[in-house]
Amino acid sequence: MKYVVIIGDGMADYPLNELNNKTPLQVSVIPNMDYIASNGVNGFLKTIPDGMEPGSDVANLAIMGYNPKKYYTGRGPLEAASIGANLKSGEVAFRCNFITEKDGKLADFNANHISTEESKELIKALNNELGHIGTFYLGVSYRNLFVMENENVASLKSMPPHDIVGEGIEENLLSPFDNDNAELLNRIMKESQELLKNHPVNKKRIVEGKNPANMIWLWGQGPKPEMPLFKEKYGFTGATITGVDLIKGLGVYLGLTNIDVPGATGYFDTDYDAKAKYAINSLDTHDIIFIHVEAPDEAGHAGNIEEKIKGIESIDSKIVGKLLDELPQFNDYAISILPDHATPIKVKTHTVDPVPYAICYSNGSKDETSQYNEFSAKRGSLGTIEGYNFMKKFLMK
Repeated sequence: MKYVVIIGDGMADYPLNELNNKTPLQVSVIPNMDYIASNGVNGFLKTIPDGMEPGSDVANLAIMGYNPKKYYTGRGPLEAASIGANLKSGEVAFRCNFITEKDGKLADFNANHISTEESKELIKALNNELGHIGTFYLGVSYRNLFVMENENVASLKSMPPHDIVGEGIEENLLSPFDNDNAELLNRIMKESQELLKNHPVNKKRIVEGKNPANMIWLWGQGPKPEMPLFKEKYGFTGATITGVDLIKGLGVYLGLTNIDVPGATGYFDTDYDAKAKYAINSLDTHDIIFIHVEAPDEAGHAGNIEEKIKGIESIDSKIVGKLLDELPQFNDYAISILPDHATPIKVKTHTVDPVPYAICYSNGSKDETSQYNEFSAKRGSLGTIEGYNFMKKFLMK
């Protein structure tokens, strides 16, 4: 038996006036997702447990079959595992975004999607000037890391930068504001402005009409998590295909193989065809494949309806369609399509709404659902379950 999980990050949405009160999923041309829904069973997943923030870290941990309330320690340590920053006891990893500050406000949470090569130069400068406090690690594009040895900083409150675009810097810094550790880290963020604004990378970006990466933003911190390996927990070997360090980090901690796919960027320009090709090939040596696509989420954060629909349709035609063509060679198989969370165009950030999911088994039953979207799933036979129970249901264990 082979299993495939296709995660369209942030794919779920709300009805939009611009789409005649329909969602991007409802108006997208997605015959292959509809095939899974109409030939399988459908329902809703509550991927964000009550009281937790609606992040991709929490949601994907749940989808992979782990209760976030029990295993989640923060986003930073998950990404640290992906880039080779092996956290030691007492160390805490922060996600470190390159952002654009303007007139005291957070104007752009990704600095106009700064390139990894540009980020490399800025990370080098940060370590030269601020490395005595902790270590900055290069990630991909604006998604970088900061690690320091001080377990007490894990309890500070931090704000995801994509949630506060347009808001003031001062009121969204690490808190409590009178905490010594918060004061230290907030000072680092402010000092980074002086260092970065005059850096040649940013001077060039300004000339080119791009937003400068003129400040760092620390958030999503936590210590190294302790989780049982996926094979120990579920009895299957698995792999991930993604362009995002967060998902790769989960793969490291769970003992999954991270398949390196050329052209997997974690943005609109990701190579969908390559992801499908590598997924099909990896099924020869793995029982379950998690295919994660970031593009719909990026479009949701940008409020870009056109790109969100384009991303959804590309997932359908270039990934889901190709897998449906190739999976029959393995005889028995199961395929599921779902978002990790919603990233509605209207709010430009993640929400806690349960997300629609569909599962199709090569030899399984089907319900009365005929399409895949946020409203058709209401007619599904699976109802609504906690996200971390999805894996047991999918694997029928």
